[in-house]
Amino acid sequence: MKFNSKTVIGVGLILAAAFSRLIPHPMNFAPITAIALFGGMYFDKRIAPILPLAALMISDYFLGVYDGIVWVYIGFLLVSMLGMLASRNKSIGVIAGSTVSGSVLFFLITNFGVWQSGTFYPLTMSGLAECYVAALPFFRNSLVGDLFYSGVLFGSYALIVHYLPAAEQQQA
Repeated sequence: MKFNSKTVIGVGLILAAAFSRLIPHPMNFAPITAIALFGGMYFDKRIAPILPLAALMISDYFLGVYDGIVWVYIGFLLVSMLGMLASRNKSIGVIAGSTVSGSVLFFLITNFGVWQSGTFYPLTMSGLAECYVAALPFFRNSLVGDLFYSGVLFGSYALIVHYLPAAEQQQA
């Protein structure tokens, strides 16, 4: 992999967003969904899934790990794949729709993981429904955070390539 300006810009934006996960913030208001989408849209498909996982691993080193973290990592891998699928059309509408879809996907996967652990909810359909309903307040913060950070990442990148057009011409 060559380290060209596009790679440096992308990795810099991702590291800044990952760092923001370590500073005080509202619960579930975090940049990782935006990182996963951004990586999926702008980076080579072999590298894209590594970016959100690396950001998670770095910040989880400081924040700690917990039971069920595998569902979080799976969720972000799938969001990264969603970014890859959406990469052919990087319009504001596609980015916004992908962000909302990524938020919903992550919500469904991680709360399914909470339910299937059997720790908090009975392993029945009503237990699954109860789990999803109980998680709705967390989803609100996730969605707002995902939209905010997607705006920051994609908007910052758009400004950078506007003022440094050579950055967009290179492939990561």
